[in-house]
Amino acid sequence: MSTTTAPAAAAAPTSSPWPVFWIASSAVFLVSLDTTLLYAAFPALRASFAGASAADLSWVLNAYTVIYAAMLVPAGALADRRGRKRIFMLGATLFLAASAACGLAGNVPALIAARVVQALGAALLTPASLSLVLAAFPASKRAVAISLWGAVSALAAAVGPCLGSIVVDSVGWPWAFYINLPVGAVALWFGAGVLSEARGNGHGRVDLVGMALLILAVGAIALSIVQSESPHWTRSELLVAAITGVLSLAGFIAWARKTPQPLVDLGLFRHRTFAMVNLATLAFGSAFAMMFFGFFFYMTGIWHYTLPEAGLAVTPGPLIVIPSAIVGGRLAARLGHRPVLVTGALIYALAGLWFMSMPGDSPDYLGRWLPGLILNGIGIGLVLPSLSAAAAHKLPPAQYAVGSAVNQATRQIGSVLGVAVTVLLLGHGTLSHTSFVPLYACHIGLALLTALLCLSVDTRPKQA
Repeated sequence: MSTTTAPAAAAAPTSSPWPVFWIASSAVFLVSLDTTLLYAAFPALRASFAGASAADLSWVLNAYTVIYAAMLVPAGALADRRGRKRIFMLGATLFLAASAACGLAGNVPALIAARVVQALGAALLTPASLSLVLAAFPASKRAVAISLWGAVSALAAAVGPCLGSIVVDSVGWPWAFYINLPVGAVALWFGAGVLSEARGNGHGRVDLVGMALLILAVGAIALSIVQSESPHWTRSELLVAAITGVLSLAGFIAWARKTPQPLVDLGLFRHRTFAMVNLATLAFGSAFAMMFFGFFFYMTGIWHYTLPEAGLAVTPGPLIVIPSAIVGGRLAARLGHRPVLVTGALIYALAGLWFMSMPGDSPDYLGRWLPGLILNGIGIGLVLPSLSAAAAHKLPPAQYAVGSAVNQATRQIGSVLGVAVTVLLLGHGTLSHTSFVPLYACHIGLALLTALLCLSVDTRPKQA
């Protein structure tokens, strides 16, 4: 693993790191919020653009998903080489400008184009945000800080549908995008004065060949997944996309092994903890998406809640994520992440077992839903932020952004897989409780796989 560092990146600042944390987290909050908030706005978009087909409108979601997943790692490499503050500020500016353009879009092509730019901005600022947090905190406090950073992201993703449904019902779908502007503007304003510049690899050249190969690989794989149920793509076309992605990924690995300054140092994966954490992130990211979308399928399809009611009913789970993440971060700082991750994954599996067996076709929120939701919130609070923290634990300062971007991209691919499996299992016909048994079986299996993979994680602090 490369250990080249810049002085600005290697040393923790003497002033309080918390202003950096809140600036970085507020921008990532908007990105995570936007990812799920738009699901609540989708019916209003269909009503507003009545002449557009559902397939055309689906690209408002899918274009964002594919571009965001494909650009995360290249964006992390750019942050390490060209400056983390610079890339963060650029990403936030693009995200806000594109949010305004989305709200002003008068037709579907303009909206899709704005969503592509918005995804690019989100991909630029996400790894830069985490690398700024890593550089700001001393090693002894990073476990708690990164756990909180991850909890903010998880909380935003979970409250998105509830907040989105309220906003869209009250003032219209453009405000699903305009809501980003005031918070983002404050983050930019304070970021300009508070954040300090840091680079990992100085002014080293950007690996353009590796970047192109990785964008093609992740983009093609993500495309083949998100379009797996589309009637407008044949199985042959999807297979070609998937094969293109796999071959591009193989080409990227071959190129990274021989080029002197690769986009991603493959030596990162020789460290067992980093490799196992990313595999666990893929598994848990899939399980998280299955749970999240399964909730809304169940609430609206079986208990016949409205979307705002369903969003409100899910809210207690996300509210438990923050205190669970704080407790998990403090424990990880003393004991390492393994016990926190394994315990959280087992609790998450128990939550899946609850939802598989307890809720029925008739609503009983307090008796048969809320207990499982509490278990779910505790499990997510312990696991999701700790995965980000464990992945970043042994990263050399020179690779803070690209290393964390690998983990975020892995989680995004897991989410894409989880959504695709949920739609495959639940997107057809009339739903009943038994329709959800295969989904929660996958949820339980992936949670147990996460626990198994995390047994190899070793981030215990060195004894004096």
